[in-house]
Amino acid sequence: MPLVDVLQETFVAAAPRLVAAALADPAVPADLWPDLAVTVTQRRGLEGQRYAVGGAWRGTAELWLQPCADGVLVHSYLRVDSAGPVSARAARRELARRQRTMRWGLWRYKDRIEAARAPGEVAVGTMVDRTAR
Repeated sequence: MPLVDVLQETFVAAAPRLVAAALADPAVPADLWPDLAVTVTQRRGLEGQRYAVGGAWRGTAELWLQPCADGVLVHSYLRVDSAGPVSARAARRELARRQRTMRWGLWRYKDRIEAARAPGEVAVGTMVDRTAR
């Protein structure tokens, strides 16, 4: 089991194609996992991307996009071990730091993607048949 194992889930009220395009931006890994050397290992289109992680922490990361209701559930993973020795206390601090950074990073992208949507409106970029009830 990796020393740092983070899972964050965020619902984005937007069409899958819009979420996939926004999160495929090369700047996303640096926003979610700063100070790590992150490279794309698999581009999965509407299902997201997988990454290799290097630097002081090494392992894998992933953004898995799952269509859900009128939007997308973004599952973000970071599973890494330290490249050198680290105390249990330092590992707990690193885990908490990575959780906060990923959460806030995903929320920034969510806010950008949903910017044109008022609360209660249909998801951005989707068409909903309001007569089908």
